[in-house]
Amino acid sequence: MAEVTSTKLNPESHLLLDQPLLRLPAELSRKNFKSAALHVEHDRKALLGTLKATANDSLAGRKSASESLDSLDTMINRMRNLKRKMEGFHEEERTIHRQTRARLEHLHDLYRIPSLADVKYDEWSRVRLNRLLVDYLLRSGYGESAAALAKEKRIEDLVDLDIFVQCHRVEESLRGKSTHECLAWCSEHRELTRKTHSTLEFELRLQQYIELRRRGQLAEARHHAQRYITPDSETINPEVHRAAGLLAYPPETKVEPYKTMYSSSRWDFLSKLFVKTHHELFSLPGRPLMHIALSAGLSALKTPSCHSKYASSSSNASSTTTTVCPICSTELNELARNLRHVQHNKSSVEHDPIVLPNGRVYGRERLLEMSSKAGLEEGKVKDPTTSEVFDASQIRKVFIS
Repeated sequence: MAEVTSTKLNPESHLLLDQPLLRLPAELSRKNFKSAALHVEHDRKALLGTLKATANDSLAGRKSASESLDSLDTMINRMRNLKRKMEGFHEEERTIHRQTRARLEHLHDLYRIPSLADVKYDEWSRVRLNRLLVDYLLRSGYGESAAALAKEKRIEDLVDLDIFVQCHRVEESLRGKSTHECLAWCSEHRELTRKTHSTLEFELRLQQYIELRRRGQLAEARHHAQRYITPDSETINPEVHRAAGLLAYPPETKVEPYKTMYSSSRWDFLSKLFVKTHHELFSLPGRPLMHIALSAGLSALKTPSCHSKYASSSSNASSTTTTVCPICSTELNELARNLRHVQHNKSSVEHDPIVLPNGRVYGRERLLEMSSKAGLEEGKVKDPTTSEVFDASQIRKVFIS
């Protein structure tokens, strides 16, 4: 019964890691719908206004028949352009629906698997591992490698290639000291960034102002500040005051905070701020999913003894024991060093536990057997972990309560 319970699959706990899998398509669908609605509303107002003006001018005799026909042709061309835009939005919506359907099917497969020992669970886990690898490659800027892996494993609909490629392109443009692409992105998502009270666009405009002051273009800097920076004086008052004071200090100043404002490290700050804003906007985790999964897995397996100086033969040459603990392995031991270990509610102990003078607990039968194999004289026992030797009379029986 215990074995059945331990291998029973709990889909809900697995899906905690896969929430972004469905959140992002939902955010993209909402963004696509709002963009389509804005285009329709904009062109509707323009067409109705033009139609009304043309009708009034024709009735009043202010326009000839040919001029009225030209106005109608202009309106028809505008509606055709709107139709082409709507077809593009419709195709994007179909792509989002296809990806959502594939992701729902992938998650639903988990509910069809009864046990962790089922071979289908291994197959499902491999697909998720490939997804995590693609996510990690995309966040690290290896877009081509991520796309190749996704294509090879046929999981294109389960990963977000385009979103991360666009994010990386804008991030790299900021590191290259250019604000144009990021400002275009802010303009496209202005409504959403305002709802989240993001300061990204203000920081970009501030950087443009700093660059104008760096080049000595004081008149242009003042005009830029009046247009883009001072309107935010009520919400970001300290930064606006610092920006005003920047006019009095040259780029080579040693006075803070103006020295920091002139520093090239601000471009790195802007790139990180953009990535943070981008991920928050699309409900993406700030860390790679691979890191989250590894942290959870390592913490679940880690015990207080994993980083003891007597941990195992892999880290202690004097130890005579071997271990199959993955945390004690050479590959993962250092990686898990700064992680917390979980509190285990159940423990497995020998049926005849005894305690040595150094406080370490072993099974009596197995300890005596190992000491005999180690060639010790009768009446002596050896701690297999620390290699300390004690008299058998010193061991004490342990009673588990």
